[in-house]
Amino acid sequence: MEFRDDVRYARTHEWARREGDVVVCGISDYAQDSLGDVVFVQLPEVGVVKKRGEAFGVVESVKTTSDVHMPVSGKIVEINETLKERPDLLNTSPFEEGWLVKVQPTDPAELDELLSADDYRKYVEEEE
Repeated sequence: MEFRDDVRYARTHEWARREGDVVVCGISDYAQDSLGDVVFVQLPEVGVVKKRGEAFGVVESVKTTSDVHMPVSGKIVEINETLKERPDLLNTSPFEEGWLVKVQPTDPAELDELLSADDYRKYVEEEE
């Protein structure tokens, strides 16, 4: 299980990484492992504004269907179109090719309120 130091984590198992003026978001390695083989991803329209904690998409796997929540508040400025044809990228590359959305944050400080890799690892261990 990979816990990357270059991202911050939400307790709902999403990650967020600042890249310039935007925040790239995806699901954690723990989340994709728990879901099993991902077969479908539903993402929002570009331009949609969501608050931190709100559901913005759905990930469907062979085991279950799960909502994906915003780790930070903001406007969706890009979605990963590749996931429509290759939802399995969430399993094989959750931090790189399997990113979900890019967000223009309304409050960049929210990123700092998310869990560090060490804190997220402890949180996952307690949850199991």
